[in-house]
Amino acid sequence: MVRVTLTPAMWQRVREGRGPDPSLVTDVAKEETGALGAQRVAASREAIAARVLGAGPLEEWLDDGDVTDLALNGDGKVWVDRGAGMEWTGHVVPADDARGLAVRLAAGAGRRLDEASPWVDGQLPSGARLHAVLPPLVAGGPHITIRVPARDHLSFGRLEAGGMFPAPWGQVLRQVVARRLAFVVSGGTGAGKTTILAALLGLVDPSDRLLVVEDVRELHVDHPHVVRLEARPPNVEGMGEVTLTTLVRQSLRMRPDRIVVGEVRGAEVRELLAALNTGHEGGCGTVHANAPEDVIARFEALGALAGLGPAAVRAQLAAAVDVVVHVARLGPVRRVETISALFRRGGEPVVETALSRGGTDGASRVGPAWPALAHRLGIDPGCVAGTTPGAGA
Repeated sequence: MVRVTLTPAMWQRVREGRGPDPSLVTDVAKEETGALGAQRVAASREAIAARVLGAGPLEEWLDDGDVTDLALNGDGKVWVDRGAGMEWTGHVVPADDARGLAVRLAAGAGRRLDEASPWVDGQLPSGARLHAVLPPLVAGGPHITIRVPARDHLSFGRLEAGGMFPAPWGQVLRQVVARRLAFVVSGGTGAGKTTILAALLGLVDPSDRLLVVEDVRELHVDHPHVVRLEARPPNVEGMGEVTLTTLVRQSLRMRPDRIVVGEVRGAEVRELLAALNTGHEGGCGTVHANAPEDVIARFEALGALAGLGPAAVRAQLAAAVDVVVHVARLGPVRRVETISALFRRGGEPVVETALSRGGTDGASRVGPAWPALAHRLGIDPGCVAGTTPGAGA
């Protein structure tokens, strides 16, 4: 391994305030040809680039196409998730190197990380989502968490062919988009909510204008007309914050055909529900919930953050959302577990199962809401061939 040290030439560039870039790294490596020998210049360049431009000791795992999440804990241990849960790599990063790495990654995401601003949430130039926290907010050294974006973004057709949902459900999900029904994708962390939402948005009519609002940009949508709005945290003086609530409100003035909230998790739920109740059909987003039936309670909790009472949230939700697509992760497998309809019963919203996977074999089953949902989608209820009636069907 090439040991990287700051040469006089590198120190001079630091004193001149010249930030590193690929061309400067190459120049520095070439200047050391006499000391290293021509054959080691390339290795020196790669080592320096990883140290001052890339993710340093984390680079090899970020380059691993199987890694979806990476975590550097305060004890220096590096953990990765390759689809089957977090596992220790056997590598330990010294505390001093970890802090320098955290600060540099934050700068790469356009954020500041120091004692005055001890945490950061942003997006790296590669598209990876970065979160970092400094002590004493966390024990030991800095904690760095990176969500690695998929290198090969999956289309709806590829998810269908890969078995993320039973084949007969493909027509149902396509019609949910085509008929402009408002829907939410629910599920736990890492269950595949963003993946299925992005794939469904790829089915939207090319003439539609999509307004995508996110806290940190994660949705990769294959559509010709996407306008992205991204929230901004406050600066170290506590000024300049732009919240999702503000962005959803602004999106209403930008001539949207569909409003998309990447993750509904705060007071922005008030503006989203209002938008979906004032003629903006086909809106959608994701929400954390352990089961589709929990979506109503989750919206009530989020509504409380916006000053809305449970009754007000339920009244708006019943008129705003039509379908709940629930995803789950079973070991390394992420899949759509249920498609449910949200109805108004006695003035209250109720989530009822239309289609679900049954048993360990994942066989498709119809639920009590299927006939009504099929009618609304304009498809024959019998089109879901090979399904088994569920309880109450």
